[in-house]
Amino acid sequence: MTLQQFLLILWARRRLVFFTFLATVLTTTVVSLLLPEEYSASTAVVVDVKSPDPIAGVVLPGLMAPGYMATQVDIINSDRVAQRVVKMLKLDENPAIREQWEEATEGKGQITPWLVQLLQKKLDVKPSRESNVIAITYAGANPGFAAAMANAFAQAYIDVNLELRLEPARQSAQWFDSQMKQYRERLDKAQAALSEQQQKSGIVATDERLDYETQKLNELSTQLTAAQAQGTDASSKRKSGSADTLPEVMQSGLVNQLKSEVAIREARLKELAGNYGLNHPQYQRAAAELAELKAKMGAEIGRISSSIGTAGTISKQKEGELVAAVNAQKTKILELKKQRDEISLLVREVESAQRAFDAVSQRTTQTRLEAQSIQTNVSILNPATEPLKPAKPKVLLNILVSIFLGTLLGVGAALMLELMQRRLRSADDIAQGIDLPVLAVIEPESAGGWLQFWQRLPGRLPRILPFRPRTA
Repeated sequence: MTLQQFLLILWARRRLVFFTFLATVLTTTVVSLLLPEEYSASTAVVVDVKSPDPIAGVVLPGLMAPGYMATQVDIINSDRVAQRVVKMLKLDENPAIREQWEEATEGKGQITPWLVQLLQKKLDVKPSRESNVIAITYAGANPGFAAAMANAFAQAYIDVNLELRLEPARQSAQWFDSQMKQYRERLDKAQAALSEQQQKSGIVATDERLDYETQKLNELSTQLTAAQAQGTDASSKRKSGSADTLPEVMQSGLVNQLKSEVAIREARLKELAGNYGLNHPQYQRAAAELAELKAKMGAEIGRISSSIGTAGTISKQKEGELVAAVNAQKTKILELKKQRDEISLLVREVESAQRAFDAVSQRTTQTRLEAQSIQTNVSILNPATEPLKPAKPKVLLNILVSIFLGTLLGVGAALMLELMQRRLRSADDIAQGIDLPVLAVIEPESAGGWLQFWQRLPGRLPRILPFRPRTA
């Protein structure tokens, strides 16, 4: 279809196009004027995703996720926020609203879900593309009501957002409270077991007691070694044979003095024997004195030798006693080590329970603070105010749109009607219909001229062309 054909069709169907266009514009204008006015109030909230958590002191990784802002939009559009708005404004207690609910639902169900659905229909939430600002818009017939609802949704969103953050913290706090009780009981049991074991064994400072007993064992071992050495020395001296060669005898001053006197008396006795003879009284007296000195010296040597044997016997007895004492001390030290190991195990159990209790206590304190926190990362940027002009209906915009749509509808109706009832509008239509070139164009003076022209065409032309001539 050429532009000329298109324009000829529009000109031929100009009445249809005009009336279609006029009906569309008039209908749109009347409907726009009759529609009730609707006011839109908007408020803006800003979501802080960069500031650290006031309790933990770190930036939560969930705040930096790409879907975080979309999640916030879904929260605002959720039933929970709308229910909070209903409770906040006490809409379910309004008699007029209750009458509307009863008329709409015949008293079936609950009023809160019905109000939630109505409120969500008028709510529009749009996040900013390049910032953390979310616009909350509410449309209503009353400007004051629209502003109040927009502000109520913003505040309800802040409250619900805070609750969503506090609910996990409260649950964690309750769980940590129960865990802290268990760990406190474990710590108390460990401390009680340690105290009982200390009282039972009488050990408080295990290392000092063990060091003392070990030192005592070392002393007994030293004494035992000395006693064994003395006994061995005495036994070897007794087995040496001659008592005169004993070191104690040779080192004795009395024995040496007696030996000197014996030697002097023997020399004098020899002198008296040579001068007076063996039967002389002086010789006899000197011989008796010599014998007395020898007997005294022998008694002293015997006493020394006997003392050495007695010392050896005492050493043997002392050695036996020291061996028993050393064995008893070893047993005592082993028992102390066993008790020390038991107490050390109990001490480690107490320390482990104490560390676990401290960790749980610290986490419990943190979760309690988080559960009691009233700080949120959402704040109102611009509160909603009462709009001065209605947002809907937009009469001028609707008329402009209706002009465009009316034009399209008129043109479309003309083309559809033309396709259903095809007409000859120009020489091009005849050329396309019979697939022959146009040699000349005769401009008829009237509609009858077109009829005569049509009647002069060959009889086969009506069977070829799918349209019929238009009569005068």
